[in-house]
Amino acid sequence: MPDNNQNASAGHKLGQIVGDWFEQYVVYNLLKRVSESLHLFLDCRFIERACRPGKIIWEDEEGNNVDYDFVLELEGSNDSFGDPVAFLECFWRRGSRHSKDKARDDSGKLMPMRDAYPTARFLGIVAAGEFTTPARELVRSRQIDLFYVPKEKIIEAFSSNNLTMDYPDRLAESEKARIVQNFENNFTEENKLAVANTLFNLIGEASIRSYISRVESSLSALPQEIRFVLRQDSEPVIFETVESATLFLSNPQFIMDNPIESYIYQVTFSDGHEFNYYSENLNDINTVHKSVEKLVNHINNLLSNN
Repeated sequence: MPDNNQNASAGHKLGQIVGDWFEQYVVYNLLKRVSESLHLFLDCRFIERACRPGKIIWEDEEGNNVDYDFVLELEGSNDSFGDPVAFLECFWRRGSRHSKDKARDDSGKLMPMRDAYPTARFLGIVAAGEFTTPARELVRSRQIDLFYVPKEKIIEAFSSNNLTMDYPDRLAESEKARIVQNFENNFTEENKLAVANTLFNLIGEASIRSYISRVESSLSALPQEIRFVLRQDSEPVIFETVESATLFLSNPQFIMDNPIESYIYQVTFSDGHEFNYYSENLNDINTVHKSVEKLVNHINNLLSNN
């Protein structure tokens, strides 16, 4: 008989198995359809890339390295990174506990990318299981797309293929361990595919097409106004006492003989979002603008061919 530690970890182990299956056989296949429809490169841990030996890591606006479950790239390849146009997180939750914390963490992880990359027009979460209404509302309030699969559909997809992956919360630990063992023994590659296909049928083709259209719609929010700003800053005027600073402010005289120049690039998109980029190098401004131009051309070509 399993010991208490083994019993206590049975439910957690089952959650990991179902979560890994959901990410690989459901979300990955869903996003492959999105990437194929929109002619984008899909990066995730199920893809091997010469340019990315490890996790899917991108820098946020403050230069922090953050790993994501899925990233859609424009003109990405196995050998080189493209321009990121969508960042996505996914998860499976058996219970509703801490749903709002999960919503806050994942949405907080996604939001900075819209300000870090002008092409990152779509931020999304694909969630399955128990995810409370307040948690879902929090995600949407942060203007992050949510594709949600209720727990009942997950259970039905498994039970339709003679697999039990749920149990009463108060079930004896020994019974939980038995369910997990049986599940693990029967969750073959063939069954993983079969359960995923069943779930896609339960979700429905209309919902899947609607999701693809939502991604396309977000990426199609094209620039309505682009502004370039040249800033010229004076040399700093420095004082060692409050009194001398106060005296200066009574008749301020800034030195502009050799101003320090910097540039601001601002874009207002048709969905109301704004992107602001600051640099002391005009080449950086040009690089960012070319990314925007590349996305605009891609979407216009996509729409003209449909």
